[in-house]
Amino acid sequence: MNIYVGNLSREVSDEDLMTEFSAYGKVKSVKVIRDLFSGDSKGFGFVEMVVATEAQKAIDELNTKEVKGKKLVVNEARPKTDDRRGGSGGSRGGFRGGSGGGNRGGGSGGFGGPRKRF
Repeated sequence: MNIYVGNLSREVSDEDLMTEFSAYGKVKSVKVIRDLFSGDSKGFGFVEMVVATEAQKAIDELNTKEVKGKKLVVNEARPKTDDRRGGSGGSRGGFRGGSGGGNRGGGSGGFGGPRKRF
């Protein structure tokens, strides 16, 4: 079972999570999610446990437990979906086809038709 662990202190390491969860059963993998560039913890991670009943016991016992000054948020991880932002979403960015061009028609004056002389 894959478990989400949130509200992690920046000081919590993979080893810390391994220690906390292995008290409840066999841990297959542990990963604190880190910023790609700075390497700082993003404040959450995932733990995968082999036996579902052991994983559920760990969730029940560790949810709201204080570790390194912060209360953990622990629950069963939900599969990643594409509709995280809600709404119609759709693809953002990328190449926009079409004819290009800068002139949108109209007169050459900029504010309306041609200049009037008095």
